[in-house]
Amino acid sequence: MRVFNCDHCGHLVFFDSVQCLHCGNALAFLPDALVMAAVVPAPQQGPGLWQRVGPGGDGTLYRMCRNHTDYQACNFAVRADDTQALCPSCRQTRLMPDVAEPAHMGRWMQIESAKRRLFYSLARLGLEPVPGRSGPVFDLLAEEPGGPPVLTGHHNGTITLNVAEADDDERARRRIALGEPYRTLIGHLRHESGHFYWDQLVRDGGWLDDFRQRFGDERQDYAAALEAHYAMGNDGGDWAQNHVSAYAAAHPWEDWAETWAHYLHMIDLLETSASYATEVTVPGIYGAQHSRSVDPFGAPAPDFDTMLRHLVPLTLLLNSLTRSLGQLDAYPFALAEQALSKLRFVHDVVRAAGQRQAAAAAPATERKTSATAGSIAIKNIAFK
Repeated sequence: MRVFNCDHCGHLVFFDSVQCLHCGNALAFLPDALVMAAVVPAPQQGPGLWQRVGPGGDGTLYRMCRNHTDYQACNFAVRADDTQALCPSCRQTRLMPDVAEPAHMGRWMQIESAKRRLFYSLARLGLEPVPGRSGPVFDLLAEEPGGPPVLTGHHNGTITLNVAEADDDERARRRIALGEPYRTLIGHLRHESGHFYWDQLVRDGGWLDDFRQRFGDERQDYAAALEAHYAMGNDGGDWAQNHVSAYAAAHPWEDWAETWAHYLHMIDLLETSASYATEVTVPGIYGAQHSRSVDPFGAPAPDFDTMLRHLVPLTLLLNSLTRSLGQLDAYPFALAEQALSKLRFVHDVVRAAGQRQAAAAAPATERKTSATAGSIAIKNIAFK
């Protein structure tokens, strides 16, 4: 994620900030502009309305998301002319646990925070919900005594997440029990969003034959494949030669979802690094290798090989730093060529979708040219 600065004083602020610690100004994230903004009340315009201050202020009026007003659980703002009280991220939650219970409140707030980060990544990729295209719906559920277990997963556009995953101890227990080197809230949400976007981008987007060539035939029995995977365990088979994780080897759908999540990890890590202008020098006996982080959303947008070339030294630095603090590797992955090929495929699918979205959003006078350019790019990607 890129670095944000306070509009009022220029001090560094973060994506989940609600107040600038330097000047004390109130902050809100504006999803319509994808920026963190310093805002001031505008009571003369109406109750509960705010305006952006500083160079970006243009008089647009906003309301804070109702989850901010009611629970102090969101820092997104909603345009005043939006008829919905919730921000674009919070309104995707269909069911939530009983927040009257303090433990549920804390879990729900953590999950919503991770959801907002997912929203940001998808918006930067041009995949956020727009008129004519829905986004995923989220059911955030808690298990009740004597009730059925809540299983995290995706079904027909709805992502279900067991809110116990927000407990560090429970998540660590499941990570160890399942032999997973990486298990986080944002990882869960990115994975399950992959199932949602498989339907939209692969199945319904003209990539199904290409998908089957790389990931396998998704029509194989899903339940039987998962049963076989869990019977074998993560230590069985040669999954590391072909997949980003052991779970990815269970079924082509899971392979896609794990690869999709990994791609989102990759672009978020690169964007964050580029925001800090990170330069990495990897020493070696044949001379040092130098790398300066590349912004995956830069202009022109870097190709996949360029992104990968800058990712490798960055992850070496990242793991060296966490090891120096006595922590586990922050990036516990070693990707073989076949796994990288699948990541490249995700990159191609995402870029093609973004080009289509940009062409559709272009003014009518520009649409013909944009659509033609997009078609050429998509064709080159598809047969790369």
